[in-house]
Amino acid sequence: MTEKIDLPKVRGEYKFDAKIINWFDLKGRAQIMFRPFDIDDLAFFLKNIDKKIKVQVIGAGSNVIIADEGVSGVLIKLSNNFLNINHHENILTVGASMPCQNVAKYCQENGLGGLEFLSGIPGNIGGAIAMNAGCYENDIGNNLISSKALDFDGNIVEIQNQDFAFYYRGSKISKKFIFCEGKFKVSKSSNLEVANKIAELQNKRELAQPIRAKTGGSTFKNPAHIKAWQLIDDIGFRGKIIGGAQFSNKHCNFLINIDNASARDLLDLGNQAKAQILAKHKIDLEWEIKFLK
Repeated sequence: MTEKIDLPKVRGEYKFDAKIINWFDLKGRAQIMFRPFDIDDLAFFLKNIDKKIKVQVIGAGSNVIIADEGVSGVLIKLSNNFLNINHHENILTVGASMPCQNVAKYCQENGLGGLEFLSGIPGNIGGAIAMNAGCYENDIGNNLISSKALDFDGNIVEIQNQDFAFYYRGSKISKKFIFCEGKFKVSKSSNLEVANKIAELQNKRELAQPIRAKTGGSTFKNPAHIKAWQLIDDIGFRGKIIGGAQFSNKHCNFLINIDNASARDLLDLGNQAKAQILAKHKIDLEWEIKFLK
């Protein structure tokens, strides 16, 4: 990744051959990482970057596999200036860099109900909006009012919930935009009631998922009428290992890095499971984890 790239003069920061923080703890690096100063800086960058240059976005790195050879082009990671959070009556406004679990904590401290499920979502709000993240029968699409976003031409837009056309773990427009802020509906509750709901969800998660392992969360989206883990279990891949990668014994829809796994180890193990499930059950599982290269 030595090719020189002409970059717009921005107020934010470019880092070259940059380390990419990711929950799998993979070693791939970014050719260029751009951390915009604010939304206007990001808009300027998008308006002025050569359209032939690949531009991608990463949040907390919680649900991505980073290619062993690294990520070419420019990888955008929103800065701490996108960490705003505040509420007025029953509307909560959150910057895209804010971790979902911190949003749940803010709601607990302020007695705001409806978003307790975010305590179980790894990653940041921007990524959660992009993938319609959810757990325990709730998701972003049920709670989002609108999102401030940029298209890849640098136009700032306000997107209403109905314009997303949310579906399970996605929306019809997510790949066209970079989400910078979200407004969510909340309800008046009490600190104790919100705390109790969060504790209940956290206990369920602790018992069922390998949350202390190097993992990216759920590997595959659940198909209709059956859970992905049931299909993985059925083909005997619970605990299956390739290189340093393993399907968790605790929850076998979680890939984990048990011993300096490479991206290739994780992808090979996941794709072997996909192929065997397709052959046996005629179900083509869809990756929930994203691959950046």
